[in-house]
Amino acid sequence: MEPASPKKPSWTGKEKPRVMLLGAGNRAHVEEEAERLEHLLPQFAEIVHTDLQWKTDLSHVEADFAIVLGGDGSILGAARSMGNQQIPIVGVNMGKLGFLAAFTPEQVVDQLATICRGECQIIEHMMLRCRILKDEEVIAERIGLNEMAILGGPPFQIRSIDLYVDDQLATSYSCDGLIISTPVGSTAHNLSAGGPIVRADLRAFVISPINPHTLTMRSVVDTGDRCFEMHLRGATRTMSVVVDGRVLSPITAEHRVCVDQAKPRFKLVAMHDHNYYRTLREKLGWGGQIDHGR
Repeated sequence: MEPASPKKPSWTGKEKPRVMLLGAGNRAHVEEEAERLEHLLPQFAEIVHTDLQWKTDLSHVEADFAIVLGGDGSILGAARSMGNQQIPIVGVNMGKLGFLAAFTPEQVVDQLATICRGECQIIEHMMLRCRILKDEEVIAERIGLNEMAILGGPPFQIRSIDLYVDDQLATSYSCDGLIISTPVGSTAHNLSAGGPIVRADLRAFVISPINPHTLTMRSVVDTGDRCFEMHLRGATRTMSVVVDGRVLSPITAEHRVCVDQAKPRFKLVAMHDHNYYRTLREKLGWGGQIDHGR
């Protein structure tokens, strides 16, 4: 599970790269920041598309990179809309946490010329593919950046989920639900469920049960080349498959849920001084000191 090496931007040497300007226009200051960038960008790049309402299928837009204004939810939305045609994203944090959004509005303005010259690096991250099958037919499919989660609804009760890894039975969970996360998603729902943090540029999956009934059920990290298949055992009530916070489909015991590595890679623009552990410290408060004086 070696981390992927950063890559050079494909637009290095271009006079003016093609740029998309994206964001959630209903969030505070996003439209204002977009207007500022629309005035500054033409000095260094060609703006080929602007969408602050998430109305466009971005997989059909030809661009070298995208600037996404918002938070991690906006970046997830951009990646979802790009589908199999992932292009590098410059994430500008206009929210609170912004774990994926590495730049502040001031930083992106300061670094705009540098980024457009290609004096930065592209860090590729693994994505997942989730398929739901019934009678060997794929009835729903989606790629995701963070995680696939099997979640229950009312009446709330313990569910039994069988997990197969590469067609072999691994274990049976008695739990409220199950999360299969990418390394990027390890700091999202997986972390809230008590799962481990996995370095974002590794090729791996994290399997974390939600509220398991036994103390021996713990999260497991496996390599990214595995195929995971889940069956609801003896379930008469519906559960839902959720990918990156959006419901993909309800499921019953008649369905199979398969998760494996997606072909496209999520691509994030970072400066050469990017440091993953600094991001953990600053964004998640990792390694905070206890004040013994209280």
